[in-house]
Amino acid sequence: MSPLTDMEYEALASETLDDLSICFDDIGEELSMDDFDVEYASGVLTVKLGEHGTYVLNKQPPNKQIWLSSPISGPERFDYDQKYDSWFCRHKNESLGTLLSREMSQIFKGEFIMPIK
Repeated sequence: MSPLTDMEYEALASETLDDLSICFDDIGEELSMDDFDVEYASGVLTVKLGEHGTYVLNKQPPNKQIWLSSPISGPERFDYDQKYDSWFCRHKNESLGTLLSREMSQIFKGEFIMPIK
């Protein structure tokens, strides 16, 4: 993985969190779920899924990472892989998009494809 400049990191991380925020808003509208809430402010995306728990995704500019706190998989850190154009967790050997798609599919018992790699 080649290093990103600060500007490249900021643009990529912001775009990813913006896309996820819109996607989660759409999921909430489709499902009409109680206690579903999406908030995105100051680089932190919080997604409350009622009884299923809360996801928090946030930028970590010093490390040029996106951090995830998941009620299913716990905390993870994702670095941007320019070769594959995706945020990737070396610990899990999985991209952010793949992990979130799998967990949303598990929670909502249907196939969910998140809009990121």
